[in-house]
Amino acid sequence: MHNVRTRRAAIVAAVAVVAATGVFLGVRALLHDVQPAPPTCQVGTGATALVLFPEQAENATTIAVVARRMHLPDHAVTVAIATALQESKLNNYPFGDRDSVGLFQQRPSQGWGRPDQLLTPSFAARAFFRHLLAVPRWQRLPVTAAAQSVQHSADGTGYAQWEEEARALARVLTGEVVPGMTCRFDEAGLPRAAALAALGRRELGAGVLEGQALGGGTPSTATDWTVAQWLVSRARTYGLIRVSVHGRTWTVEAPRWTPDAAATGAPSYVLAPEPS
Repeated sequence: MHNVRTRRAAIVAAVAVVAATGVFLGVRALLHDVQPAPPTCQVGTGATALVLFPEQAENATTIAVVARRMHLPDHAVTVAIATALQESKLNNYPFGDRDSVGLFQQRPSQGWGRPDQLLTPSFAARAFFRHLLAVPRWQRLPVTAAAQSVQHSADGTGYAQWEEEARALARVLTGEVVPGMTCRFDEAGLPRAAALAALGRRELGAGVLEGQALGGGTPSTATDWTVAQWLVSRARTYGLIRVSVHGRTWTVEAPRWTPDAAATGAPSYVLAPEPS
């Protein structure tokens, strides 16, 4: 159990940062000068909770929506997230070993794509999944074996340490387990409706933010939750203050999924007011 908790704390160092901030807040509170906690996103509660920074949460939800658009099973999401946790801790790094870049540390010189393409999370995720689909019987392989078959790492054992965390994230981000990821920050950023719509068209597909089904298939509760969490993870970046889906609502003021009888059907969202 100690090793599991250690790995969870190291997932992004976010847990350590939040803990350190909490101690700092206690000291500063005595001086009546409390500093805001860093923005974080969380899956689960209590000792088993997984804490991510918003950028990492955005990248994780991108992996989930790309898999859904490609009509891949949830196991593919687990494999991809375990790989990204090992390779980059779900950060979109513009550097790495030799010419490796991005979430999966893919190498342009090995035919994965141009650097600018591989630094686009949705492109990198699709590239990973295309290579995964070429692995014989990948659906039946353990997470570590499937990841190594794609990555061909010098040490292919590293993916195993993230299997538990990756599976927990994948179950939530694919809508298998609800309610889902929550994100907490002091206030939303400026509303960026046009930028959000453009990103939605690229990552989710045309019409999804307007209520069409993710992946062009039959609408389902699971895929709606996948889209809702994609929105919540980007709330601070694009100025969202409210996301609703299937009887639950998340808001900046109450950053958790609370029951809401008015929240029916597909995901909906509200942007912060334009500054006066």
